[in-house]
Amino acid sequence: MADKILMKGNEALAEAAIMAGCRHYFGYPITPQTEVAAYMAKRMPKIGGCFLQAESEIAAINMCIGAAAAGKRAMTSSSSPGISLKSEGISYMAGCDLPALIVNVQRGGPGLGGIQPSQSDYFQATRGGGHGDYHLLVLAPSSVQEMADLVSKGFDLAEKYRMPCMLLADGTMGQMMEPVELREREEAPADKPWALTGTENKRKPNIINSLALEPQELEKWNEERFKRYDIVRENEQMSQSYRMEDAEICVVAFGIAARVSQNAVDMARAKGIKAGMIRPITLWPFPEKALKAAAGQCKAFVSVELNMGQMIEDVKLSIECSRPVSLCCRTGGMIPSPDEVLAAVERAAEGGK
Repeated sequence: MADKILMKGNEALAEAAIMAGCRHYFGYPITPQTEVAAYMAKRMPKIGGCFLQAESEIAAINMCIGAAAAGKRAMTSSSSPGISLKSEGISYMAGCDLPALIVNVQRGGPGLGGIQPSQSDYFQATRGGGHGDYHLLVLAPSSVQEMADLVSKGFDLAEKYRMPCMLLADGTMGQMMEPVELREREEAPADKPWALTGTENKRKPNIINSLALEPQELEKWNEERFKRYDIVRENEQMSQSYRMEDAEICVVAFGIAARVSQNAVDMARAKGIKAGMIRPITLWPFPEKALKAAAGQCKAFVSVELNMGQMIEDVKLSIECSRPVSLCCRTGGMIPSPDEVLAAVERAAEGGK
């Protein structure tokens, strides 16, 4: 077992990306993710990688498209307003069926908002964000260790399904320091027959393109892509359950909200309330199988979020509105306390909202 190192979340994910075979990083500084770019600026030249601080977020995502098209493991990172600027490029990347890792260390919004932690980009991440019919794989870490582990997972899934993957963290995850074990892994697979790597006169040239002027052709592309998305939905849902064996009230939370909610579940249990928690790790595909199973035993759900209520819609859809779902939220950079979550659980247990 490797030794654990005390690292900030942003730095842990950057080092994990390098260990996962990423040698091409394109980014732009913005709080609270600037440490990712700063770390890559120091490390990439030492290992023969490419670090480039682009002139804008728009340039950075398009550089990612170029590197990904060449079959390289490419990564960019930003925070909420910067991801908004990248949205058109992300749509192009999805339309070209290109894998890359996009890190969003969220801050409050809309607009410039503030620089404090938030989860208000949930819709932007899980509903696409840019134009057109597409999805991103969306992974949500709740610890510094997961900030590192999910980077490797994200690259692997992106390449497996040829689609962009977003690591959706909140500002707290990026800035907090915890012991982390950085695990060595095998070299990333080199065989990418679709990539623009030159033909050596052994095959037909590959073409990577997101433009289809014939309506029938674009419809066919979209239908084929969504068949792949159905496979992702079926096979890649990830979640973690906590004290759900006999739970009657199910708390649903991700990221830093899940850390707080776990304490609230323990407090509720101490008061005789049978509470449990499901923590989504994949926000897309959303872990609807785990939620549906929980609806068979629980009488109510509580969605805990750092926004005005976004994931709550996926909770309701997953259980087909078969149980009441209430919201416990703070926004603007505020984080709900365990006592606030406990109060929401108590209201749900009493049949209220």
